[in-house]
Amino acid sequence: MTDRYGRNIRYLRLSLTDRCNLRCRYCMPTEGVALCAHEDLLRYEEIVQIARAALALGIDTFKLTGGEPLVRRDVPALVSALKALPGTRQVTLTTNGLLLGDQLDALVAAGLDAVNVSLDTLDDAQYHALTRRDSPVAGVLDAVRAAARVLPVKINAVLLPETADQWVPLARLAADPGVDVRFIEQMPIGKGEADPAVSADRLLAALRAVWPDLAPCAERRGNGPAHYYRAAALSGRIGCIDAVSHKFCAACNRLRLTCTGMLRPCLCYDDGVDLRALLRGGAGPDALQAAIEAAIAAKPEAHCFAACHGSEQTMNTIGG
Repeated sequence: MTDRYGRNIRYLRLSLTDRCNLRCRYCMPTEGVALCAHEDLLRYEEIVQIARAALALGIDTFKLTGGEPLVRRDVPALVSALKALPGTRQVTLTTNGLLLGDQLDALVAAGLDAVNVSLDTLDDAQYHALTRRDSPVAGVLDAVRAAARVLPVKINAVLLPETADQWVPLARLAADPGVDVRFIEQMPIGKGEADPAVSADRLLAALRAVWPDLAPCAERRGNGPAHYYRAAALSGRIGCIDAVSHKFCAACNRLRLTCTGMLRPCLCYDDGVDLRALLRGGAGPDALQAAIEAAIAAKPEAHCFAACHGSEQTMNTIGG
């Protein structure tokens, strides 16, 4: 499916829940945050219906997100159902890793193709301060290493002012077999808009002080917009997702489906198409396909983070 700017839209992020077992300040920043009622969440069979309609339009790659997707029951069953749809190319998962170890075998058996683990620091005290939960980083690293034995694994670290001393230790994880480490510029969305911006250029300068041979490599190592760097001492790659400082909207290939069924063409804006209302109103495959086509037709040429306020919603409600 090609949008009006010639971009091939083939990637759909599917949020399963707005709930999470962490409270990271840039994603789900307050205690007592209002959460969706269970009946407002898309049912798995509804997600599969949407995926089937998306496949008919050439969207063949699905990412399961949240909130924390693994707090929802029976995620492996959903992975299996999506993988069984004719035309599905890949189903992957983004998680904070705390529940990954217990569910890894079932996810692999269901056909999961890859996993991204969100981890912004290796320092326990800093991790507790950022996530507001008393979980040890060692448990996440154990899950990362277990997953890397059976799946491609990427660690996703958001660039934050207070974690600058952690960029090099995190990057060193790319020396582990099967692990890439990606650094993501924080989106000015919700509470994140108040934070000082940290650019990928500053990150690369810090990493090159340790690995002077760190150099760009023209490799596709996933479905997203990261561009990658290699160094002789690292078996994996270092990725940068620098949407704010180096806009890559011209190559954007994705849509986002919130856990309540709003199909959003762009992370920056609150516009979208309500697929849940269509489904629960009895819409069939043709109507679903038409609604997805309408969302693609409405996809803007670019975000406006440099010049305007982004979405006021928190990332856990959008589907980070």
